[in-house]
This record gives sequence, structure tokens and C-alpha cells, in this order.
Amino acid sequence: MTRLTYTELGATLTDRELPSAYAHLDRRVRLGSGQECFERAGAAVLSWGAQRGAGLRVTPPGDVREGADVVLRALGLRIPCRVVAVVRDDSRIGFAYGTLTGHPERGEEAFLVTREADDSVWFRIRAFSRPGRWYTRLGGPVARAVQRWVTGRYLRAVATG
Repeated sequence: MTRLTYTELGATLTDRELPSAYAHLDRRVRLGSGQECFERAGAAVLSWGAQRGAGLRVTPPGDVREGADVVLRALGLRIPCRVVAVVRDDSRIGFAYGTLTGHPERGEEAFLVTREADDSVWFRIRAFSRPGRWYTRLGGPVARAVQRWVTGRYLRAVATG
């Protein structure tokens, strides 16, 4: 079985500070308000809507499942991940995946739809990562810029979907 390439499992799913040995990303966009908006956006996130909407291919097909290994593909890259957690309660729907051997980065990323006390609905992406391959170490700032660009595409995909 392929192993996760980091040890801070589940750290993106809390509101605590992300692990210090990594670069951090935390962005969100307001989607609207109400239960219908919350459920619709949550369903999109749990069916890989952010990734597919950003132009990535996801294999195998199907919805997000905890413990599942998936491969994202984009720009000729093979990006293996494992879904480390799925959350679904009255105020959060989403999941986190962690990097597997062969992923360009090492770390974890969470995709969460939240419903706040004021009934507003948000899509939040929270991640910590560091280079996991020679080309991401060599690419340094370029790799970070690509990550920010893809994150923007994820946010737009769910916000407009």
C-alpha cells in the first residue's frame, strides 16, 4: 500500500494553526446563504466538483470516499492522493486529502463548505505543503504560484457551479 508522505494527518480540518514546517494556504469564498445552498455546494464538493471544475481529471470515477486513493491528472502530471477524512454535519460538508508517494508536494488539503451562525455559506480551502519532488523543490516560487492559481480555480468552480 502506498504511504502518505506527511504525518500531520487531519490538521487542515481544525481551526488550529497549521504545521509550521510547511507553506500554508487558507482561502474562502462566500457562496450564498441557506440550507439549499449549503447542501448543493456540499454535494458538488463531495463529487469532486472543485477538482473537475478546475480542469483536473479524477480517477477512479465516483464520489469522495474516506480512505480512497485517487489520482488527479493535469498538465501531464500524475497527482496521487488519499482521502483522509470526510466530514458531514450541520455546519460542515467536505473532505481532506493527503499526498501519496509520487505527488509533487507533501502535505494535506481540505475542501469544506461551511454554514455559519448567520446562515451564510462559504467554501473554504485550507492546505499545508512543501515540495515533494525534485522539480517542485527546484521550481520553488513557481510551484507556489501554480498552487495559488489552481486554488483560485477550485474556488471559482464551486462558486459558479
